[in-house]
Amino acid sequence: MPYRAVGAIICHFDMRKSQRFPETFLINTLYISKFVIYHVYLYILTGHAMKSPFLNSVVESIRVRHYSIRTEQAYLMWIKQFIVFHGKRHPSELNAADIESFLTYLAVKRNVSAGTQSQALCAIVFMYRNVLNMDLGDFSAFTQARKPKKLPVVLTQKEVSSILSKLKGTNHLLACLMYGSGLRVMEAVRLRYQDFDFDRLCVFVRDGKGRKMRVTTLAPELVQPLTTQLKCVAEYLRQDLADPAFAGVWLPFALARKYPNAGKELGWQYAFPSSKLSTDPRTQLVRRHHVDESSVQKAVKRAIREAAIHKPASCHTLRHSFATHLLERGADIRTIQEQSGHSDVRTTEIYTHVIHRGANAVRSPLSDLR
Repeated sequence: MPYRAVGAIICHFDMRKSQRFPETFLINTLYISKFVIYHVYLYILTGHAMKSPFLNSVVESIRVRHYSIRTEQAYLMWIKQFIVFHGKRHPSELNAADIESFLTYLAVKRNVSAGTQSQALCAIVFMYRNVLNMDLGDFSAFTQARKPKKLPVVLTQKEVSSILSKLKGTNHLLACLMYGSGLRVMEAVRLRYQDFDFDRLCVFVRDGKGRKMRVTTLAPELVQPLTTQLKCVAEYLRQDLADPAFAGVWLPFALARKYPNAGKELGWQYAFPSSKLSTDPRTQLVRRHHVDESSVQKAVKRAIREAAIHKPASCHTLRHSFATHLLERGADIRTIQEQSGHSDVRTTEIYTHVIHRGANAVRSPLSDLR
């Protein structure tokens, strides 16, 4: 499929939540799923097929700072939308008023969330400061998307047990880690073979949100299934080493250059590897990546439906339930902050509003009626 055809389709159907993709597109008499088109588009953004020298310079600036590939994809998407919004003019020709108009457009016309608008702002600021080396000036007058204050959705222990009973295999084990150790879904799928300490019952989260590292608890009940899982990882590695195309697992920063053989060592392999080898979109090397987080998210959503739970729950709800249930058992707020990896204790304190009986422990007068 021509790159321009795919790009035109994606540009026509906005990738943001406010306007969803049709389920299929008819291209050259073939039906291609939105999943395939989206990932082809991301490959074009991040692969070697990019022709724009300016976007190539953006990619170089992102990679020299060791930003994740997801950040790279998101920033490129917003920078391209910013350029297209202003009639494909070069960003160096635009000013603070143009930034304001784009951000206002997102909030007023596109009705995006505050988080989405903030992500677009970060991408634009990164482009001007680190790529163009330009002074942005004052553009604080844009309309900001409203961010409503929401309490986290929390499941009861019975509901968590019901959800876990509907899951099997790797998805069950990952869900147990999200609830039992308070992991985010990406933290769980990125765990490596060496990140488990069964003697001290702890998990090392080395690639957490914001590149922060922490140590969290490990339930004794998971030792046996994790041991079995790690044996599967060793078998995968044995098969991969027999493939001459296998370049080893992806390593962060310059570890691959400093330790050339580390990518083929057992300790660095992902604890939850993909069933197939794949090509790294940045280096074009053949590697075995971790399982796709979307498959875990879909499995958990399906389990929630099968358990007849009608709360707006997701993988992240298991993490919220971990913190809330620890509080209910009398754990210290600072301990939960460390276990959850929150930078600010105020983020952790929101769980205290969830555990109160009723609303802030207020007794309803209806209960006193005879």
